[in-house]
This record gives sequence, structure tokens and C-alpha cells, in this order.
Amino acid sequence: MRRGLFLSVLLFKSNTLLAFPPMQLYVELTPAGGVLRPEPGHYSGPVVLTRPITIDGQGQVTIDAEGDGSVITIEANNTVLRGLHITNSGDSFDKINSGITLKADQAIIENNHIDNVLFGINVQGSNGNIIRDNKISSKDASPSQRGDGLRMWNSHDNLIEKNIFINVRDLYITNSLTNRFISNEISQSRIGFELVFSHENEIIGNSIKNNTRGIVLVYSNDLLLKGNHISHLRSFSGFAMALKECNSVQVLENVILHCSIGISANAPLNPENILTIKNNLFSYNNIALYFYGEKGGHIIHDNHFISNMLDVQASAPPASFFNDWSGNYWDNYAGFDLDNDGYGDTPFELHSWSDRLWVDIPMTQFFRGTPILEALDFLERLTRFSDPKVMLRDSRPKFKVENNSTNGRL
Repeated sequence: MRRGLFLSVLLFKSNTLLAFPPMQLYVELTPAGGVLRPEPGHYSGPVVLTRPITIDGQGQVTIDAEGDGSVITIEANNTVLRGLHITNSGDSFDKINSGITLKADQAIIENNHIDNVLFGINVQGSNGNIIRDNKISSKDASPSQRGDGLRMWNSHDNLIEKNIFINVRDLYITNSLTNRFISNEISQSRIGFELVFSHENEIIGNSIKNNTRGIVLVYSNDLLLKGNHISHLRSFSGFAMALKECNSVQVLENVILHCSIGISANAPLNPENILTIKNNLFSYNNIALYFYGEKGGHIIHDNHFISNMLDVQASAPPASFFNDWSGNYWDNYAGFDLDNDGYGDTPFELHSWSDRLWVDIPMTQFFRGTPILEALDFLERLTRFSDPKVMLRDSRPKFKVENNSTNGRL
């Protein structure tokens, strides 16, 4: 009886208020486990899925919430959404109006185009889902006024793969464990990935460019960041990666190109919980590595530092000396390789001068590389009042870049 009344109301709405037929009606007529392939066209939302079905739009179906709430809400496990154009959510931040709100497990969301929504996909307490090959953008607003392209809370063991996020705010992950973020593209947004209290996640093979910031990690441990390409983050705070009190993080084989700061990291909380930075390429950054805090202990091996304004900077320069530096390539190394073993015969040392104007006064970065700023830097060295401090010593610097060392990553 209740269902019949509900369908009657939907029919009344479709005849009197809505410009398009309601997708909810077709959902209600689809049995659990069934496949709904609507006729090509434009349908109205919002839609709530309370039992497992597959909706396959085959790239020809639009669901439009007409500015009312979330476009689609999934409350049933084992639901599949595929080939849909999902658009025009509400604009309430308090209610987290989204293209898709996911409150279920083992769902598959793939090959959808989600646009003109506040939040893209909002994942709440949902596990074992697959979100892949979707294109997601927010509403037309400044980055801070958009919603997150992906918002994930208390959700574990999900695969987020091969999605395109453009013109969103952030990808915000909190209290979520053992998820994998693989081969996604994030551009024209604020922050690529922001993980808070989210342990054992993997961020692999993603492209992050033309954002304000790249990857922000806060109180999150046992992470793997591998094979990501992060480039063209040029604001004063435009760092590719920033880590705060994160333990046992591996940063491997990433390309960090043309950013204000490559990696910004504080000291590990415990000596055994360290940051491992290996086989990365840092090139054309203002500062490749920036350390703050009073402890060393990070492992920094086999990286390439090429054409950066500064390779390393630290809030307490001697602290960076206590990191483990070995096998890195430094393009300003002035030694020789007389035994031809591929490594310099003498250690590479990087010194901290008393002042760098463009480091201490960020606004002067506008003039970096100009003759006047280069002259000032030269004078600071020429007329120093004390000997510089040794910031780091790489006892086995790589002597030259082999053809396969950067693997075409520039």
C-alpha cells in the first residue's frame, strides 16, 4: 500500500512539477539484483537506492537533481552505477550535497560524468568499494567555495582508480584505513590529497598539477607514496607534499617538478618511525626539501636534485645534517669520479648561509632569478660575518645522471 502511494506521488510530481521523468520511479520498479537501463534522455533526481541494483546509463542518460540535495544516494550494498551523467546537486555544505553519496559496501561506481555538483562523491562509513574511470568537477566558484571532489570518512579497503578530478576543492580523507588511490588525475583544484588520521593508505601513480598544493598528510602513519607526478604548484605555499607528525611514510619514485616547495616535513616523533625518501626526481623547484623541527633521522637515498633554486632548507639547519644522506645526485656537485665507479670521490656538502632574501621574505620570490636578486645572494656569500653551517653531507654522491636514472620523468 505504501509503495503504491509513493509511486502515485511520484507520478503526480512528474506531471505537475518536474520537467523530466523521475528516475526514482524506474528505480522502484527494478527488483533487487536487477539491471536498469533507462531509455536515453534526461531524468530528474534526487534518487535513493535502498536495495542492490545496477543502473547502466550506457553514456546516454542524465540524472539531474535540479538543485535539490544529493543527486544519488546509495544505501544498499553491491550496487552498481555506470555510464551516467550526474549533475546539478544542491549547494548545502552542512548537508554535504553531492553528486553521489555512498553509505554502503561493495559498490561499483564507474564511467560516470559528474559535474555542477557541490561535492563529487561523498563516502561515509563504506568499505570495499570501487570508484574508477569517473570524471568529476564541482560548481563554478573559487576553490575554497567548491566542495571536495572526493570526501571519505571512516571508510576502509576502497579502490579509487583512474578518475579525473578537475575544478574541485580537495580530495579529503579522514579516519580511513587501507585504501588505494591509483592513477587519478587532479588539476585546477586546491589540494590534491589531504589525509587526516588515515593510516596504511597507498597513493600510487597519480598526476597532480596546477593546484595550490599536492599531498597533505596529517597524523597518518604507514603510508606509501609512489610514482606520482606532481607539478606546477606555484603559490607561495605550493608544496608538492607536506607531512605533519606522520610515521613510517615511504616516498618513492615520484617526480616533483616546478613547485614552490617539493617536500615539507617535520622530524619523526620516534627515532624508529622515519620518513624514507628514495629514487625521486626534484627539478625546477624553489626549494626541493624543507625540514622543520629539531631532529633528523630521515632516510634520503638515490634521489636526483636538478635545477632547483635551493635543494634543501631547514628551520634549524644543523638538524638536517643528522638525516641519512647517500647516493643522491646533486647537479652542483663540484667533485670528481677518478675511479669511475659512478660516485663522487669526495662527499657533497651543502651549507646554510646567514640569509637568503627570497627565502626569508616570500613576496620577493616574484624576483627570483633576476640579476638584482642574484647579485644580493652573491654579496651575502662574499661579505658573510660567520662561516656557514653544514646542512647536509652526502658521503657517496652520484656523479652523473644515467639515461635510465630519470626514465624520461622530466
